[in-house]
Amino acid sequence: MLVGRDREQQILVRLLGDARAGHSGVLAIAGEPGIGKSALLDYAEEQAGGLNVLRARGVQSEAQIPFAGLFELLRPALPWIDQIPGPQAAALESALALRPVPSAPGRFAVGAATLSLLAAYSEQFPVAVLVDDAHWLDGSSADALLFAFRRLDADPVAVVLAVRQGDPSLLDGADLPTLRLAGLDRASAAELLKRQGDKPLSQDLADRLHRDTGGNPLALLELGRERERLVGLPLDAPLATVISVARVYLQRTQALPQRTRDALVLASAIDGGEVPVLARAAPMLGLDLSDLVPAEVAGLITVHDSRVEFRHPLARSAIYGDAPANQRRELHRALASALPDSEVDRRAWHLAVASFGPDDAVSSALEQAGQRAYQRSAYEVSSRAFERAALLAPEEARQGRLLYSSADAAWLGGLPDRAVALLGQADRHVSRGDLAIEIQHLRGHIAIHRGPVAEGQEILLAAAERAAPIYPERAVVMLAEVAYACFYAGDAGAMRLAAERAASIAPPAPNGRIEFFTLITRGMALIFAGEDEPGAPAVRAAVELLEHSDELRDDPRLLAWAAMGSIWLREADTGRALLYRALETARRKSAVGVLPFLLTHVAVDEAGTDRWAGAQAGYHEAISLARENGQYSDLGVALGFSSRLEARLGRSERTRKHAHEALSLARKLGLGVAEVWAIAALGDLELGLGRPEAALAHFEEQQAVLRSRSIQDPDLSPVPELVEIYLRLARGPDAVTMAAEFSRDAEIKGQPWALARAARCRALLAADGESDPHFDTALALHGQTADAFETARTHLAYGARLRRERHRVRAREQLRAAVEVFDHLGADPWAETARTELAATGETARRRDVTTLNDLTPQELQIALSLAKGRTTRETAAALFLSPKTIEYHLRSVYRKLSVGSRSELTAAMERLTAG
Repeated sequence: MLVGRDREQQILVRLLGDARAGHSGVLAIAGEPGIGKSALLDYAEEQAGGLNVLRARGVQSEAQIPFAGLFELLRPALPWIDQIPGPQAAALESALALRPVPSAPGRFAVGAATLSLLAAYSEQFPVAVLVDDAHWLDGSSADALLFAFRRLDADPVAVVLAVRQGDPSLLDGADLPTLRLAGLDRASAAELLKRQGDKPLSQDLADRLHRDTGGNPLALLELGRERERLVGLPLDAPLATVISVARVYLQRTQALPQRTRDALVLASAIDGGEVPVLARAAPMLGLDLSDLVPAEVAGLITVHDSRVEFRHPLARSAIYGDAPANQRRELHRALASALPDSEVDRRAWHLAVASFGPDDAVSSALEQAGQRAYQRSAYEVSSRAFERAALLAPEEARQGRLLYSSADAAWLGGLPDRAVALLGQADRHVSRGDLAIEIQHLRGHIAIHRGPVAEGQEILLAAAERAAPIYPERAVVMLAEVAYACFYAGDAGAMRLAAERAASIAPPAPNGRIEFFTLITRGMALIFAGEDEPGAPAVRAAVELLEHSDELRDDPRLLAWAAMGSIWLREADTGRALLYRALETARRKSAVGVLPFLLTHVAVDEAGTDRWAGAQAGYHEAISLARENGQYSDLGVALGFSSRLEARLGRSERTRKHAHEALSLARKLGLGVAEVWAIAALGDLELGLGRPEAALAHFEEQQAVLRSRSIQDPDLSPVPELVEIYLRLARGPDAVTMAAEFSRDAEIKGQPWALARAARCRALLAADGESDPHFDTALALHGQTADAFETARTHLAYGARLRRERHRVRAREQLRAAVEVFDHLGADPWAETARTELAATGETARRRDVTTLNDLTPQELQIALSLAKGRTTRETAAALFLSPKTIEYHLRSVYRKLSVGSRSELTAAMERLTAG
């Protein structure tokens, strides 16, 4: 029975009760060593009647074993693995070394599979997941479990993690609900000591123990056993400085035979304390298993299920840490020899600990361990193996290569700070050649994705120049990355220079990859600089090259680049199929790292059509994944784009929140394009709400930012909005000047989207009775694009002009069209403006049906859209990295909000609500 933990016990009982009722819950119990975390986990297991219990413990010495903790935890659930999606099952089986796979699964594929397996296992009975010493989990296990735990929602799964406060781990920053354990109060401490033995403690000694241990239960119990030695201490002597818990354990070993003390050190050095391994290692050191018996009698260890377990991790660490270094090295050599042949990775780590100075054979063994971990997506473990192998490598060149491999694994494992530090070390060992270029390529790639973007541009430009004479293909790829970084940064001049340099490096008869990157980079740079005439054909040629090459189209490294066609041309069809195929491929492969980029670009594409529901869902997912992955550049861009759509929907609070966060990231990381879109979002919000003066300040700021960055692309220009505002504010001459400049830029670009907006400007400025041809031209040009919002804006402007000119019947036709489109999009402020104009003609438009997609949350939208495409619940769960029960939970809400009762009705409703 636990003492003084009534509140904590109630919390655990409630958590388990919620799981029985079908609800998920995650709780981290944090505290110092000995505070009672493990006791509370034991209590949770006792109270888990009717639940399947999955339990594991992080072991400090197993932190280098790939997925050691995950395998221990999921072992009872593995028979259910055939119930999860095939690609996820393959990823999990590969991670747990149950079967080989041809290529490493993505970092998050294992986390997605863990979630699916927990969900499948919970379908029979609710599940309690209990992980002790979670701070010592190997990084690959912690990564997978955190990915799964964050997505538990409507599954009957209760998770309790015990974490040592202050110890660094991958759980840091996980933002899990946390119960922090304090020491016992005075009364509870006295009760605990009273139960310890037959002889009661004096009140003075009990008070001193409570004062000096802070109520730590383990310290109270262990020091309480030393009561005879403590009685004679001076009253003012602090007990904790006289004798610590760790020293108590060491002092108890002093009374044991020397052979027993040596055997305890051996047991403390082995991962998991397997008795068979100890039995083989002991004779190599002149010891025997029977030497451990006195330690068992003394209560320092227990032997259970052929494993030696120490009374407490502190006992183990104290005994191991007190042994001389040369003795520890000798023990690890013996353990390496005693391990079975199948335990090659553990053997390599024991040999590494046993090494004194460089050792090529041990370094090679660790390198192979790192490669095996890499193939299983255990990137954090792989990184540490490569790093240790580098420290043991005799040759400097090999040290540099291994440090680079360590950095690469760290980046893939979501450890960017570690990756950057390792690249710095690798750079000191390598001065020239292929590896030096690879080091700089990775440094630049990391800087682009996490910022500052300008730093990444600078690094990659220098690396490309070094690579160009020897490795032209690599140089072209790096320059393409520079070009896209320039787009993120809003630096049109640098983007063009990068594209021109890529073209100059490409050989006369380039292979498919070089040709693709050269074309796409040139096209993007020219369009960004406002030169669409030569730029658009280059983008179309690049898209065509991808469309006709299975080898290039299926290259995962080109997934993100498949987005460029439809985004940069704003044409109805160019490259759109490639973009959506790339997204589906990324989902199928659980390529979470590239998903924020792809989702953002898919959302940008959908926001430029009438599929705003899909755009909202895509932005929401992109923002969530980028935030979780630490991809701050992608996060800033997604927030900027999302805020503009939210502004047009009239969601003031969300627009301001996302726009201001985007601006903060943009100015910190040099994300010029995010800055432009976030400012535009604030302008759109004010304009839609009927506040032209407030909108004017934002759009003029946007124009100033574009000019300061030499961005000439009229697609990013706010001039059509400024023309409208200037006319409202009686600043006609300013409107005329700006419209003329914009029309010239649109003519140079030559694309229908910009030309339509230019025609609308001319219509707004035309004299009474002369605007119709310009409006008609604008609507004809809009018909060549997919942008429903801009088309509706022109219908609104046309109808308002006709009404003012007293052509009420013709005005109603235009205004009805505007109302219909704005209602369909959910652009409420604009729909109300169009209704007001229509009412002024003498006609009242029917209010939109309250049942629209805008009534759904972003996650509900994702789920509804996915299911409406014909995916099953399980397929949708796999695509969105959720559990089937979570899908069903949100689906019930979707049914209620859309007033449907079946999948067929949902599909029909989604088709009706998304039909353009």
